[in-house]
Amino acid sequence: MKIDDATVLHIARLARIRVDDAQAKRLVGELTAILQWVEQLNEVDTSGVEPMSCVIDTAMTMREDEVTDGGYPQDIVKNAAERADRFFVVPKVVE
Repeated sequence: MKIDDATVLHIARLARIRVDDAQAKRLVGELTAILQWVEQLNEVDTSGVEPMSCVIDTAMTMREDEVTDGGYPQDIVKNAAERADRFFVVPKVVE
């Protein structure tokens, strides 16, 4: 797929990125190279490859799901502008 200046400027507008004409000409080459690389990856036969989330076969470390206060609530609210006991005091937002 070939990218032209108009496509680069359109993508930049959609992404809300300011791109001048000189930058657009440079980006045409970069985006074209990226798309050619992706097309090259699409040619690789991956039909026998299982999907994976990690290249190393590992098992997730599991722990008990316990609800705690962290064990140090006073330290957490220590630097709060305003607090009441172990809680942050904030202005009321909803009437």
